[in-house]
Parts: sequence; structure tokens; C-alpha cells
Amino acid sequence: MLALQGAFRAHRLVIEGLGAPVREVRTAAALDDVDALIIPGGESTTMSQLLDSSGLRAPLAARLADGMAVLGTCAGAILLASDIRDGREDQASFQSIDVTVRRNAYGRQLASFEADLEVADGAELPAAIHAVFIRAPRIERVGADVRVLAALGSEPVAVASGRAWATTFHPELSDDTRFHRAWLETVAGGAPMLG
Repeated sequence: MLALQGAFRAHRLVIEGLGAPVREVRTAAALDDVDALIIPGGESTTMSQLLDSSGLRAPLAARLADGMAVLGTCAGAILLASDIRDGREDQASFQSIDVTVRRNAYGRQLASFEADLEVADGAELPAAIHAVFIRAPRIERVGADVRVLAALGSEPVAVASGRAWATTFHPELSDDTRFHRAWLETVAGGAPMLG
């Protein structure tokens, strides 16, 4: 669990409840024994700066490039995207998923909302997902090798590319743990050491 900033504690409770061990990652050394990582929601610019100041950016980039399983939610999706709109000019991402995201595209904190999502045919997800959106980014473009897992109307809100999944919503803030379970079983291989 990337534990520099954001909603990592809520993710941790869900994952531990599903029986997977969790390590909070704040240093490069803590990343060494991690098989899969969750990059939580939070503030993407702050998280990006903390990745640099903690010395985690380069080792994490290397692990992601080698195919480590990852789930990025909200700000985590921004950090995994290949193209960020409305971010700071110096904001860097890991470019793990070929999507264009626009920060805070659904509005500020007061515009937060909940909605039922449409799950794509053949997606590894449960048939119905209720999602919580808080200052959510919007996926504006999906690359050719990216699968849309779920949508809000016609807009993709959960995508996958290889072992990297990203959501613009917060699955950890729902009482439904099926999204995390699907990610664990499909991408992370069951119950790995999760960071």
C-alpha cells in the first residue's frame, strides 16, 4: 500500500479483510518484498512530490515497468496515466496505462457523488458496482491496448492494461469489497504481499 498520502488506510482495511497481508510502503526498502501495490486516492500533485522526496519514484517506476501488479484509484489513476490534463507542468506519472486523464474533471469536493456503474461484458468484475466519486478525474482517451472494465454512462471509469488497473472512483469507500477481490484474484494472484 503506497502510504505517503491519501486514502491508504481505507484500502488496507478492505485488503486485510479479504485475507491478504499488507505492508505500508513509504521507502524504497519497503517496496522490495511487495508483489502488488495499491496507489490510493488523495492529492496527485502532493503524492507526486512525496514520491520524489522519499526516493520512491525511480524504484517504483522500475517495478511497474517490470510488470508489478498495481491498482491506482482516483489520484492513483492520475499517477498511472500516460497523459495528465490540468496538472502542474512538472507533474510526472508512471505512464503504466495508456489513457488521458483530466484532474478534478467531475468538479470540486462539493460536487462529489455516488453512482451505479455499467460493467463491461467480459470484465473480471461483479455485474453491479456502486461507486463513490470525490474530486474525481475523468478518463478522456483510452489507448488501443487498454480495456474498459466499467463505465458511468459512456465514460470509462475503470480501466486495465496488463497487470495495471485504474479507477476514477474510490472502491475502498464502499461497503462492497468485490472490486478489490476481483483485482486480487485476477491481477495480483490471490493473496500476495500487498503494498
